Amino acid sequence: MENISIEEWMKSIIDMLDKHFGKNVEWVFHDLTVDYEKTIVDIRNGEITGRKIGDSGDNLGLEVIRGTNRDGNQFGYYNYTDDGRILKSSTVFLRNREGTPVCCLAINEDVTEMFRFEKYLEERTRYAGEPATVVRDVNKLLDGLIDDAQREIGKSFKAMNKDDKRDFIQYLDNRGAFLITRSVPKVCELLNIAKGTFYNYLDMIRNSQ
Repeated sequence: MENISIEEWMKSIIDMLDKHFGKNVEWVFHDLTVDYEKTIVDIRNGEITGRKIGDSGDNLGLEVIRGTNRDGNQFGYYNYTDDGRILKSSTVFLRNREGTPVCCLAINEDVTEMFRFEKYLEERTRYAGEPATVVRDVNKLLDGLIDDAQREIGKSFKAMNKDDKRDFIQYLDNRGAFLITRSVPKVCELLNIAKGTFYNYLDMIRNSQ
């Protein structure tokens, strides 16, 4: 069989995947041997993240190239765009015989409407009373509550305005999240607010109830 380059082979794969999955999935091929500010050499449905050929990768690629992330391959994790859309993402890195990362393929699927539909179904099937969540690790419980709150708001932390942050805190307070040790510093860090601001929000929320 005649030898073909990685770029040619990857282009054929992306052509197939793009036609199979359609416009809600972004496919990005990065050449990691060039300047990191312009690693994208092929991209489909780039309007999902607003990127194009010649643009840069994300912090995960930097960590892999730097060597602080030894594997780098990640599957089914969530990202958030600046305008609040939710992306389900996966990234796989290809290395040469010396183990140096030379390229990667990333997938970003816009699942915002899926989450909205999930929320709609949840509201339609909701019954009186909230089921308890049994966990061994209270930190995982807090992480779960934070994920629930972010889905409720439907925005990334960076995209949240003051009202969104107040609603985010109110959701967590109603679920009892702030009874968990270290919950307040974690939420302050995620929302990029000072503790004083957090407690001002909390006082307003509780005084209005």
